[in-house]
Amino acid sequence: VQLVESGGGLVQPGGSLRLSCAGSGFTFRTYNVAWVRQAPGKEREGVAAIEDDGSTTYADSAKGRFTISRDSTKNTLYLQMGSLKPEDTAMYYCAADEPPIPQSYLLYEHIYRFWGQGTQVTVS
Repeated sequence: VQLVESGGGLVQPGGSLRLSCAGSGFTFRTYNVAWVRQAPGKEREGVAAIEDDGSTTYADSAKGRFTISRDSTKNTLYLQMGSLKPEDTAMYYCAADEPPIPQSYLLYEHIYRFWGQGTQVTVS
């Protein structure tokens, strides 16, 4: 299982950004996958997750602003982020693992065994 994130960058407050995570060695539609972020000096925080059946879960900080989705034809995961705030500044990681994962645990970063290298998002 390999995950490669891209799409990070510098964006002004209120702006938008779309992160991508290309997967290989597995298919997203058979795994549970999440976006996890880590700000400087802080612990990792699950932002959004999508289950193998397509159900989605969001952290309160992401609800209404972020959308997680996947493209099975490209085996790619996305995180569309809007209304970005300075506090969204972090390294964003794509994480994956096989189901089942209880819905209440989907945003717990320690649940996931497979990780990408991350992509930096800076809102300033």
